[in-house]
Amino acid sequence: MKLIVNIPAYNEEAKIAQTIQRIKKSFESDFYKKGIGSKIKKKLVQVVDDGSTDNTTEIAKKNADIVVSYKPNRRLAYSFKQAVESSLRENADFMVNIDADGQFDPEDIPKLLEPVAKKEVDMVVASRFGKHKAKNMPKIKNILNRLAAKMIGFFLNHDIDDLTCGFRAHNRETLLRFNLTNIHFTYTQETIIDAIGKNLKIKWIPVKVAYFSNRKSRIVKSVWQFVGNSGKIILKAIRDVRPLKFFGWPGIFLVGIGLVGFLAFFGHYIQDFKISPFINYIIFSSISIMFGIQLIIFALIADMIKSNRQLTEEMMYQNKKFRYQK
Repeated sequence: MKLIVNIPAYNEEAKIAQTIQRIKKSFESDFYKKGIGSKIKKKLVQVVDDGSTDNTTEIAKKNADIVVSYKPNRRLAYSFKQAVESSLRENADFMVNIDADGQFDPEDIPKLLEPVAKKEVDMVVASRFGKHKAKNMPKIKNILNRLAAKMIGFFLNHDIDDLTCGFRAHNRETLLRFNLTNIHFTYTQETIIDAIGKNLKIKWIPVKVAYFSNRKSRIVKSVWQFVGNSGKIILKAIRDVRPLKFFGWPGIFLVGIGLVGFLAFFGHYIQDFKISPFINYIIFSSISIMFGIQLIIFALIADMIKSNRQLTEEMMYQNKKFRYQK
């Protein structure tokens, strides 16, 4: 079996060589010498250089086994898409994704990889909010990540510990199943929602992570811009994965409000049989029910579109499986 540890990188000349060497050193751990880990005979480090303007590419070529490079910078989602395609071309059985800056410990790779290698799950995501408290994580980032994970988990009826962590392990089936439609920002939220929608098994494992207080984020230029971009991705993903809930619940709520309004009207009407003092009840309730029914119709149409989308994705999966067959 073959493992590829992928590093997305953008202007990381100061850290990339050290990170690669730490990953290669982690390949010497006992996990790869006995048990399921011993079946992983090939272990490679891959760097996807996302249009760096410094010497990241040159340093990566001297240290990594595989380097994918392109210009200009196209953000993290496009980088991840290139990493998945390259790993499939290289016939990888597993792909672990880890940050280039060294905030995650490569010695934790076996923790994430073992459940996937044992076929217990399809994908493992590192959790920064478990028993190991993330060092130097900005408070606002901590709060927003936890809140988003709880909200999306509630909506999808699935426990989610960490929605945005990029330290992950995937099996080949997961890589083949991914259809990344967003290639302009980040992939982290979309891929988890997509995997849940496709009934892939996901597990979260707590790991240690240390944020560098003097490091400027490559993704988060502004907290509120990040919230806005992430919100759009999450809403689109949920719309496609759970269309009945996305449109149906608000529709049912509006119809319910409308019915309550009509009951309130009739309660007043039967007392003196006059309509005019309570005409506002009728107007409000009619509008509410009308919009509610429209949303319910949207939900049914979206669910039919989802069925067609699933057929298209199955065809894409079979096509990729044939194209990247081992």
